[in-house]
Amino acid sequence: MPTETIAAIDLGSNSFHMIVARMAEGQLQVIDRLREMVQLAAGLDNKQRLSEAAQDRALDCLARFSQRLRDMPPSRVRIVGTNTLRQARNGRDFLLRAEAVLNHPVEVISGMEEARLIYLGVAHSSANVEGRRLVVDIGGGSTELIIGEGFEPLQLESLTMGCVSMTRRCFADGRIREDGLRLAELAVSLNMEPITLAFQDLGWSQVIGASGTIRAIQDVVVGEGWSREGVTLTALQRLRAALLEEGKVADIAARWSLEPARADVFPGGFTVLYGLCQALAVASLQVSDGALREGLVYDLVGRICHEDVRDRTITALSRRYGLDAAQAERVAGAARALLEQVRASWRLEDEEWAHALEWAARLHEIGLAIAHSQYHKHGAYVLRYADLPGFSRSGQELLAVLVGGHRRKFPTKVFAELPQDAVIPAQRLCVLLRLAVVMHRGRGRQPLPLPAIRADGQQIELAFPAGWLDGHPLTRADLEQEAEYIRKAGFRLKFG
Repeated sequence: MPTETIAAIDLGSNSFHMIVARMAEGQLQVIDRLREMVQLAAGLDNKQRLSEAAQDRALDCLARFSQRLRDMPPSRVRIVGTNTLRQARNGRDFLLRAEAVLNHPVEVISGMEEARLIYLGVAHSSANVEGRRLVVDIGGGSTELIIGEGFEPLQLESLTMGCVSMTRRCFADGRIREDGLRLAELAVSLNMEPITLAFQDLGWSQVIGASGTIRAIQDVVVGEGWSREGVTLTALQRLRAALLEEGKVADIAARWSLEPARADVFPGGFTVLYGLCQALAVASLQVSDGALREGLVYDLVGRICHEDVRDRTITALSRRYGLDAAQAERVAGAARALLEQVRASWRLEDEEWAHALEWAARLHEIGLAIAHSQYHKHGAYVLRYADLPGFSRSGQELLAVLVGGHRRKFPTKVFAELPQDAVIPAQRLCVLLRLAVVMHRGRGRQPLPLPAIRADGQQIELAFPAGWLDGHPLTRADLEQEAEYIRKAGFRLKFG
């Protein structure tokens, strides 16, 4: 990879982080870091809607970040939203405003994808050790737990508890009392109960914390002399007593020189870490500088260098569901060939569209593992709700829509649920996939002639070699049926 600048932004529930780096001689060099405590999660009301005040704080921050992104191509920038944007009912409206400010797309990722990226960031930022490591990241609205070895995560979990949400639940009045601590600790225990045994069975030789919350706790316990480095369970027990002694958020801010925004959520973050250490019998942990944003950068480098984890995910799915690899490749090859001819006229030059079509073609029969009847709908369901490493929510939804729309009635209403700027490209990709499937419906092993395709808006023309369709009447009949299906979606298909 040539030396060039890349950037990643993590729109966390508590803080927004930005990292700018460059790859030089195989090494990642961080050239800029920015962080602001936006506390987006604090802006969620009881109807799970983001307040205008919280959105304004976030947009003001992003306006400052955007100055660093000027003139950077979209392929060199990744921006992701986490728990709060997963929950917010008006999240899509906010994302449109954020993208307008940043002039770059924003992806919302699942909790499991967040955990994978966190582990990637920690693994690249920590010394390599023998055996497995347990990584803990406490965010504003969720907590991620990962056991991994080397650069590979083995067990991933995302729990809906974080420093902001726990503080709002148990310390909303700014006071720290025994009953509030016990309520928070019980909440952590309940969240941990379903996963504790699975994590303990895997085991680990090292524990690493990776978040601003854990770094702040380390600063306090080391500053007090309760720990030499890192965080120990004994130090957390002493910190618990000290929090009760101080009793107020304002007092702990003064005692430990915490910035106000950090002090506000410190009690909630502490109880999450304390409860986790008790549940998993963690006696001590080290603190890493790497986290989600570093993981985003390394994942982006992988995509640029053609080591995209999404390709591995598609391959793993194909094997798990026992797909006919030869048929998938035939359809994918035809889809690629058709796309190359209409990229310019249909404005599908972005390489991400080509990836989406390729992956959908390789997985278009995934629903057959459930039932033959309506298998395209079963496939869409699997892709919409499965954990797919490397994919954002919008990326998964696009795959699900393409696979769900690859046969029978064209599902126009489903496309309308995609982001507005993706609707027309997605419909066009789906038409190409449908044509590729029709051409290879006979599952023949002999290569088929590549038809020439022209596309002008909703008008499509296919030209086969002279006489070929006369010798393949089933394909002609399939194309006639396909022309009728897509006509109802506004497309006009001519062939000959």
